[in-house]
Amino acid sequence: MNKNNIDKLKRPTTWSPVKTTLIATAVSASLLACQPEQKAVEPVTQAKTQLTAKDAEQFVNDAEKRIGDIYEYAAKAAWIAQTYINVDSQYIESKANEEFKLLGIELANEAAKFNGLDLPYDVARKLDLLRLGLTLPAPANQPEKAAELASIESKLTGMYGAGKTADGEQYNLGELSKTLAKSDNPDELLQAWIDWRKVSPQMKPLYQRLVSIANEGAQDLGFQDLGAMWRSKYDMDPDAFAQEMDRVWTQVKPLYEALHCHVRAKLNEKYGDDVVAQQGPIPAHLLGNMWAQQWGNIYPMVAPEGGAGIDVTERLEAKEYDAISMTKQAEGFFTSLGFAELPETFWTRSQFLKPQDRDVVCHASAWDITTEDYRIKMCINVNEEDFNTIHHELGHNFYQRAYNLTQPVLYRGSANDGFHEAIGDTIALSITPKYLKEIELISEEPDASGDLPFLMRMAMDKVAFLPFGLMVDQWRWKVFSGELTPDNYNQGWWQLREQYQGVKSPIARSEQDFDPGAKYHIPGNTPYSRYFLAHILQFQFHRELCKISGHEGPLHRCSIYNNKEAGAKLKAMLELGQSRPWQEALQTMTGSDQMDATAVIDYFAPLKEWLDEQNKGRQCGW
Repeated sequence: MNKNNIDKLKRPTTWSPVKTTLIATAVSASLLACQPEQKAVEPVTQAKTQLTAKDAEQFVNDAEKRIGDIYEYAAKAAWIAQTYINVDSQYIESKANEEFKLLGIELANEAAKFNGLDLPYDVARKLDLLRLGLTLPAPANQPEKAAELASIESKLTGMYGAGKTADGEQYNLGELSKTLAKSDNPDELLQAWIDWRKVSPQMKPLYQRLVSIANEGAQDLGFQDLGAMWRSKYDMDPDAFAQEMDRVWTQVKPLYEALHCHVRAKLNEKYGDDVVAQQGPIPAHLLGNMWAQQWGNIYPMVAPEGGAGIDVTERLEAKEYDAISMTKQAEGFFTSLGFAELPETFWTRSQFLKPQDRDVVCHASAWDITTEDYRIKMCINVNEEDFNTIHHELGHNFYQRAYNLTQPVLYRGSANDGFHEAIGDTIALSITPKYLKEIELISEEPDASGDLPFLMRMAMDKVAFLPFGLMVDQWRWKVFSGELTPDNYNQGWWQLREQYQGVKSPIARSEQDFDPGAKYHIPGNTPYSRYFLAHILQFQFHRELCKISGHEGPLHRCSIYNNKEAGAKLKAMLELGQSRPWQEALQTMTGSDQMDATAVIDYFAPLKEWLDEQNKGRQCGW
């Protein structure tokens, strides 16, 4: 797991730090410097004439056994390293992680040898999952390039983590982010924004070389380039997936444009025309976040008038909830849907509180150690945020158990990498006044007076994020294909940010800058489309489950708590794991094999109506 938690999506959650299977995972791979020890791989073209379908089936069986044999060891090593932080636990984790990653590299390259064979569905799918498991593949039979790639990866993440410029000047991302979140001085905001981007220019030549090597590796595995390889993980033609992302964005764009228009107007009222104009893109340093990816920190500036809503923290305290009872309540949400209770080991092996005698990672996460060992790792406080987060994390645990108990090793993962986060957030969307009343945290549901502030606060994070979630990989795909060259990396980045987000750099930038590198997921080489998918799918899942539960009324007030029919539909999708294309998993839940962002529009319908009223007379768009 990335130790730098500052540059994550705001919800402090993740699932399965060892990830759920080798293929989704750790093999996402920093290739290690010891890569030269990797078993040599024959050229794919030669292998095609020598290998048979029976060989492929035997290889898959052996691969699943080898993954199963190492998974518990790697998971427990990672658990210890995060719950007992010391030099010994870090050493054990690094050795286990090295072994795990090398196995992934070996299996991916071996799987590529079966390209082109006519194979049974399950054998072919499992080979594809293995072949697609690497995030950054090195060229086959070129250990010196594998070692170079590993070195570049380490240097890039080190540069980001250290926050040092090429001249040795150091900047603290946490402190700079606090300035952007809390200050209303435009000069302070601009300086904080500029300072963090002094760290990334040194990354550019390394990143350029990384792209070259990883593209070679992707081509050796049978893909046109690394971007095509990443997009091939989505059970459709790579170019068709890119078009699908844009199609879904088009559905939700009117809501984003209305939000953008209102936020820009309020920023203009506060700062004046010299800082932010009434028309055009919004300068990126004014939105409360280092990357302008979520805008919740400036919510007070744009908030509609309305009721204060429910103080869930106050109600939890009044009812004398603690970390365990909050978690028991979240488990009760799932058992009310018809899921079995978590095993007793969940309660004896999870980390619920921050220990007083040792250092631990408090970043919330959900773990599947074995098919009967599930845990969460949190440092729970009795407040609304952690109450929501626990429900989200248990969403991951119940998803993990659903496919772990029904699927072989290589199918133990989410339908695509957006589904896991979407499931966690789907559950969190059901923490509504209706649910709070049913569990007796409140005695009566409040009227609708507090709905607009609630929806605006939600939109400032979830709706504002959508175009950013889309454009990060759009930029990388263009880089990997060669459409963007090092001569226009930065220009291409800002063109996409303006095109999708309506956000611009507050000062002139040049190709001496490398602003993409100021976002962790670029030097960290973490694919980003999953976050966009999760933000769309959670609302689609929520809408469908609410229909099944018989909910009537505004979608944002629906909770599926205590509805067995909705629970059965949810469980049927979760049990598929990644055994079938994600489109089929989606159809199991929704009756449609297409993503549909109109559910986002339905959820925020009252807010959209209010925004349209506020925006009358304003020139929207950019």
